[in-house]
Amino acid sequence: MKTYITKFYILLFFILFVQNAFSSEKIKIGLIVPLSGEYSYIGSSIINSVHLAINKIDSDKIEILPRDNNSNPNLTFKAAKDLYDNHNVRIIIGPIFKENNLYLNKLPNVTFLTLSNKMTNNNSNIISAGINAISQINAIKKFQLIKKLERTIFLVPNSDYKNEIEDAIKFTKIRLKDKYNYDTDPTLLTSQIEKITRYPQRKQNLIDEIERIENSNDLNKDKKIEKLKKRDTLGGINFDSVIIGDFDENLKSVATSLLYTDVSSDRVYYICLNQWFDETLIGETSLQPLYFPSINKENFTEFVKQYEYYFKEMPTQISFLSYDLMGLVYYLIYKNSFNVDKKIFYEESRFKGKTGIFEIKENKITHELSFYSVENKQFKKIF
Repeated sequence: MKTYITKFYILLFFILFVQNAFSSEKIKIGLIVPLSGEYSYIGSSIINSVHLAINKIDSDKIEILPRDNNSNPNLTFKAAKDLYDNHNVRIIIGPIFKENNLYLNKLPNVTFLTLSNKMTNNNSNIISAGINAISQINAIKKFQLIKKLERTIFLVPNSDYKNEIEDAIKFTKIRLKDKYNYDTDPTLLTSQIEKITRYPQRKQNLIDEIERIENSNDLNKDKKIEKLKKRDTLGGINFDSVIIGDFDENLKSVATSLLYTDVSSDRVYYICLNQWFDETLIGETSLQPLYFPSINKENFTEFVKQYEYYFKEMPTQISFLSYDLMGLVYYLIYKNSFNVDKKIFYEESRFKGKTGIFEIKENKITHELSFYSVENKQFKKIF
């Protein structure tokens, strides 16, 4: 009898020892970003942001294992395989660019939270966490309803983001009057916008009307002609709003071409995709008001202040996503008693993070974005 009791207590001691050992074991999260090469500054900013999130969480249960991929798909796979084989890592934040996902399907037991906003043809072990086109167009749809816009045209650039936009247009079923593709080459852009806005016809309408009045017996024709000569075109525009699917200087080039063709932002609504509160837009008064969907500005501003305080530099915009993802990963692991399983990302679909409310479904994170305008040299929240 004593022998069985002794064996029981030895077994119990062993179980408690193993449980304690596992409870004190750190959960290892991989981080694959460029720490060398052209985009190393983005990788460094992401690492800083993840550590900022860990400090906020204030837990010693998480260990971050960063790896450099130099924005290369082969190095990405090599780093991920090392993390899985030698460190038992099951969750990896990264990579940044979709092109680096090429070989990650060879690691089906690892879940990758990529920071790319491109989501077409993703592998089953990849969750696209960027601010994707579906999230942005859903917010634009809400703006359409608020402003009762019924004749929206969508200008889609022939760029590497074209397929994402066009797939999102179909998925969201946004109501459009027309969709046009355009070449981002500045030497071709203006002529394309002229055609879309029927600029030559509207220009000719003005010439014809001036000529008609000149040949008339109208006693007030001089005043009418003087008034018409102050105009650039004559005739209505057959759309009430335009969505420009572009960014940075390309966005400004398209808007400038619209202005050239006498389609100003006081005649139609200028709407664009997420611009991350680009401060250079504040100075572009001729384009204002300009409307766009984006993440929660108050939280983003707070994050930037914290980042600057600790690291004495500005963060990259995408690093805000990594900050939120780290919080998401910790919450799900904590909720699952610190057991790591890919199922944790799909047991609960809706979350509220610093970027706002979002859900995980079909290998992508879809954000419920806010909507802003830039006008009178400031950003203004619409909803």
